[in-house]
Amino acid sequence: MTDFAPEHFINRELSWLEFNQRVLDEARDPNQPLLERVKFFCIVSSNLDEFFEVRVAGTKQRIESVTDSPTVDGLKAAETFAAIRRRVRKLLADQYDCWKRELVPQLARNGIRFLSLGRLRKTDREWLKKYYDAEVRPVLTPLAIDPAHPFPQLLNKSLNLMVELSMPEGARTRRHLAVVQVPQILPRLVKLPRRGKGGDYIFLGELIKSHLADLFPGTQILGHWFFRVTRNSELYIGEEEEMGSLLKAVEQELHNRRKGAAVRLEVERGCRPLVVKTLLKTLHLRPNDLYVIDGPLNPTRLMAIYQGDDRPELRDEPYVAPRAPALRGGGDIFAAIRERDILLHHPYESFESVIDFLETAASDPKVLAIKQTLYRTGGDTRIVGALMRAVNNGKQVTAVVELRARFDEANNIEWSRKLEEAGVHVVYGLVGLKIHCKMCLVVRHDDEGIRRYLHLSTGNYNATTSLLYTDIGLFTCQPDFGEDATNLFNLLTGICQFQGARKLLIAPFDLHDRMVALIRREAENARRGVPARVIAKMNSLVDNAIIKELYLASQAGVKIDLIIRGICCLRPGVKGVSDNITVRSIVDRYLEHSRIFYFENSCRPEVFMGSADWMPRNFFKRIEVVFPIESGVIRDRIVRELLALTTADNVKARFLGPRATYSLAERPAKAKKHRSQVEFMKLSKEPASGKKTVRKRPGKKTYRRVELAPKPTAD
Repeated sequence: MTDFAPEHFINRELSWLEFNQRVLDEARDPNQPLLERVKFFCIVSSNLDEFFEVRVAGTKQRIESVTDSPTVDGLKAAETFAAIRRRVRKLLADQYDCWKRELVPQLARNGIRFLSLGRLRKTDREWLKKYYDAEVRPVLTPLAIDPAHPFPQLLNKSLNLMVELSMPEGARTRRHLAVVQVPQILPRLVKLPRRGKGGDYIFLGELIKSHLADLFPGTQILGHWFFRVTRNSELYIGEEEEMGSLLKAVEQELHNRRKGAAVRLEVERGCRPLVVKTLLKTLHLRPNDLYVIDGPLNPTRLMAIYQGDDRPELRDEPYVAPRAPALRGGGDIFAAIRERDILLHHPYESFESVIDFLETAASDPKVLAIKQTLYRTGGDTRIVGALMRAVNNGKQVTAVVELRARFDEANNIEWSRKLEEAGVHVVYGLVGLKIHCKMCLVVRHDDEGIRRYLHLSTGNYNATTSLLYTDIGLFTCQPDFGEDATNLFNLLTGICQFQGARKLLIAPFDLHDRMVALIRREAENARRGVPARVIAKMNSLVDNAIIKELYLASQAGVKIDLIIRGICCLRPGVKGVSDNITVRSIVDRYLEHSRIFYFENSCRPEVFMGSADWMPRNFFKRIEVVFPIESGVIRDRIVRELLALTTADNVKARFLGPRATYSLAERPAKAKKHRSQVEFMKLSKEPASGKKTVRKRPGKKTYRRVELAPKPTAD
């Protein structure tokens, strides 16, 4: 394979930070409803927290490693860390500028105000005093720092007050430091009693600040500053621990996560330098781990503003998804699947059809067994409840649970135990591999004999996130799909080796090789002068081998459109390397989460969907399933509707340029606007396939084609 230079690749961590900048761009977009802007503002902070907990923590560990070597983009860990620091500082400056200059004034104009204690009326101060005495003071614990009281073990991401005070001791007055943790269990924003729309708020931390004398009687308060510690939150579970008891190993690591090594210190602007130095030393951090914040720490908790105000004029227009056309009659779901494969496009089509599939299977006397993979269910009572009821109804039920779904581990442990108590056979997968595929198999004794009904998806079995993420599911009862699913479940629950599959592409066994082969086939077709094209939609593109194959295909003349929501390590538009590659990212109302892979194949298109991004972890460290679309009707819909509308988006699509920056596509003043998510919502309300059709003759349709957006010229 041709070698490519480091400058042909984009650093993974910096690419992720550019994604978070695109989220912030939504918060700064004046065309967004105000509360939606607040939501995106909060998501930026939530994303950044996880980035430090996992990615920055890993980068710092690489710095300490004696074997650290440059990544494919040419950067060593220390260089990556320095670049991260510069980029995060710029991101934070933009974020808090957005808060102070844009969001706070506009919220105030809409009756949502953040007041200082000094500007309150007497009645408000009296109300706050009662609130403090009744709700806040009982849960506060002032923690002294001195030889008898070592520095407390602060919880990850908790908000804390460092207090400097003095107290007479004999003839002298000595200075002391103390910590007060702002209780996470209480709302970060205290809403004052008001009538009407909007509301006046006081930050809980400011309320605690005003009562420090109550916490430290007999002292003089010299200063007080907020600070926050972010800790390494990755789980470290060895193979030996997995082979023992994965459940116990995960529980132990969750306990350790709360007190993992500190990786970031955030302090309030104005904090005394000596106090900052003390915090850094105590937490074993360096000055380059410090971030001085000019605004509220932990803006994620400001989501309460979004959740607490239901004025429609400040929000996106409500959207209620209909059922998929093939399932709108409310008839027998198994009969509908026998008639034809059924595509589900969430959240534009309701996830209730998936719930119905499970609940019907649980109660149907003809169903013999249910087998399902569970990654993040959110503890949905209907999904978990259906599996429990199925056991009570005498069916064999197996749930393959991934305990290590990041930041969902505790939740998964809780409901997996409930499943076991109800009699569900719970399995935790294979040693060394996460179970990330999305698959539900129902074995039913139909009149014609045993038939297997299968649901495959790009997204989790989670009714809550199905309202927020764009995902695609497929109902099928094709025998080859059912056989592959049966064999995969046997592999996950039993003792056997992978024997290949008839239809499904399964990681870590053959998915990577198959994707490489499909890209190479397009490159060879281009060299032969026959139609060649690749369109791939996913969350992240990181795998070096795949990127190199795409470069080679581009050089061969293959037109490649990549729709990458988040990380993209491929650098498009480089002369002689990636001239024929366009990368776009869509950040909008819903989180783009579906994975679709289109290969032209000499005018005989092949389309695949599944759970895997093009990342090493998906190819080699997870059980993933990518499935072909064999129905011509569904394949046509995916190409002419899902992919065409997405690539035509000229409102929310941002294009990646060769300098690794993103920019909105230039749209002529009179050009029609195409916002793909809005168009999908409109199409979902239409009958049949969702496309407006023109009848040529009975039984035949022709489709209005939406052309691909032109390649942008700006970086």
